[in-house]
Amino acid sequence: MGFFTSTMLRDASISFPMLGDWSIDPPYSFSVFGFEIYLYGVIIAAGFILAALFCARQAAKFGLSSDDLFDFVIWLIPTCIIGARLYYVLFKLDYYIANPAEIFSVRDGGLAIYGGIIAGVITGILVCRKKKIPVMALGDLAAFGLLIGQAVGRWGNFINREAFGAQTGIFCRMGLTTPFGETIYVHPTFLYESLWNFIGLIVLYILLRRGKRQYDGQFFCLYIFWYGLGRAWVEGLRTDSLYIGSTDIRVSQLLAAISALAAAIILIVNLRKKHSPDELFVNRSTRLKKDDGQERSESNG
Repeated sequence: MGFFTSTMLRDASISFPMLGDWSIDPPYSFSVFGFEIYLYGVIIAAGFILAALFCARQAAKFGLSSDDLFDFVIWLIPTCIIGARLYYVLFKLDYYIANPAEIFSVRDGGLAIYGGIIAGVITGILVCRKKKIPVMALGDLAAFGLLIGQAVGRWGNFINREAFGAQTGIFCRMGLTTPFGETIYVHPTFLYESLWNFIGLIVLYILLRRGKRQYDGQFFCLYIFWYGLGRAWVEGLRTDSLYIGSTDIRVSQLLAAISALAAAIILIVNLRKKHSPDELFVNRSTRLKKDDGQERSESNG
C-alpha cells in the first residue's frame, strides 16, 4: 500500500467518486449508558438475525421446523465466532504469540469467514445427529443464511476501513482520505463480495421457488461453488490476506478455489443422475406425517 498503513487509514473518510463529490466518515462505535458498542459487532449481529428470520420462514420447505433451526442457531452463534477468530489467529500466530492479550479482542475485526463456515458445518453435523435430521437438508437451508449473513456482515469491514483491495483507478473505486488530506483509491472488495453473495441469494431463491431442488445437499453445494468462485477472485485483489507461512499462497483463496472445484464436481456428477422426489427429506417427512395422520384417524374411527 506504499506510504499508507492500516493505522493511518483507520480514521479515513470514505468516498466513491462514481457517486459524486461526497464522503462519509462513519464512527467505529457509539455509547449507550456509558457502554461502548462497536458498529462492526452490530452489523455482524444484524446479519445473523436477518439470516435466522429468513431461514425460519423457509424451514418447512426443507422438511424442518423453526424449532430445529433455532436449536441450531443457539449453538451456531458462539461456535462460529470462535471458529472465525481461531482461523484468523492461527494464520497470524507469530503476532498473537507476541501479543496474547489481543487474541480475544474481536470488537475491531479479525474474524475470518471460512473459519466460521467450518465451525458452522461441524456444529450442524452434531446438531443433526442429536435431532436425527439429515445434515444436507439443514445444509441447503443454511446456504440461504450464509449468503445473507455474509452479504450484510461485509459492511462491518466498510465501517472498519478494512478488507479493501489494492490501489486502482477502476470506475467503482473507493477513496480513503486520511485526516491529513491524503487520498488513495482502492478496490472496494468488501462491496464486491457483499454484492456477489446477494446475487447468489437471489439465484438460490429463484431456484427454490421454481422447484429446481432435486436432492438434499444440492443448494449447499451450489452455495459452496458460488461463494468459492467469487471469494477466489476477490481474495486476489485484497491487501490484507492471510498467507500460508512465508509463502505467497493466500489461505482463503486456495481454500475457496479447492472448495469451488469440489462442489462443481459433485454438482456435475449429480446432473448425470436421475433423482427421485422421494430423495428429498421434505417429501419423505411429509409422507410420513400423512401416513401417521391416517393411522390415527383410522384408530379413532
